[in-house]
Amino acid sequence: MSISRQNISVVIVSFKSDQVIERCINSIDEEIEIIVIDNSNSEKFKKKIENKYKNVRCILSSENIGMGAGNNLGIKNVTKDYAFILNPDVILESDCINEILISCSEINSFAILAPISSEEKFPNYKLEQNYEFSSLKPFKVKSVDGYAMLFNLKRLKQLNDFDFFDENFFLYLENDDLCERLNKRGENIFIVPKAKINHLGGEGVNSKYKEEIEFSRNWHWMWSKFYFNKKHYGYLNAYKKVFLNLISAKLKFLYYLITFNSYKKKIYKMRLSGLVNSMIGKKSYYRPKLDD
Repeated sequence: MSISRQNISVVIVSFKSDQVIERCINSIDEEIEIIVIDNSNSEKFKKKIENKYKNVRCILSSENIGMGAGNNLGIKNVTKDYAFILNPDVILESDCINEILISCSEINSFAILAPISSEEKFPNYKLEQNYEFSSLKPFKVKSVDGYAMLFNLKRLKQLNDFDFFDENFFLYLENDDLCERLNKRGENIFIVPKAKINHLGGEGVNSKYKEEIEFSRNWHWMWSKFYFNKKHYGYLNAYKKVFLNLISAKLKFLYYLITFNSYKKKIYKMRLSGLVNSMIGKKSYYRPKLDD
């Protein structure tokens, strides 16, 4: 499969990511086009990033549309055959792109191909029982984490009635949903073990917004967990999957209420709210409240 740097566009969705995104961009070869979708809708950020990097185009999303919708917007603006989806807190190791290009030439067909996280304790993939890990050659996986994934757009655009990311997910599990749908169609997803990345994890948003972002993450994690399982396995199975989460969140909310721990109380209030709203069929509406 023929692929080159000139045939790849990188898509990065940013949100208050000024303090970390330049490390990501600096790790990408200058000849590769980069499309940044800024969910902060900051003209100042757009001007700064486009003036500093000649290979970067920044598109303002007008509002915070989330990761899945942001990536979809980026993909719509890609004119190349491959889109490399990256989170702003990902740094490519020096030979990452070369190893991806080599691996593409060795694989007959793939829908998604991903580099491997340098943090072995936290792998960025899930293996099927009949798949085997290899430290040398690309190996098939069930799914990959959404913070680094190369899309074969030529192949994916040929699939009938296929959407990329389900925009009902605002945050979390949109990548699992995408991989699940590709698995059902018999498409191949690979990890390239020689192509390595460093994922800073949770540093994609400026640390001054830490508390509000943590509330948002807890809300959306529970909303997405129920929605994902309902979509793929039905309401009853989804309820079984989250039942212990529901009980735990209730008990911990009450405990932190009577012990006057306002931060922890709100964390579990967010979990309860996200889960209940998903269970009753409400959209993933919660947005972090950030003051500039």
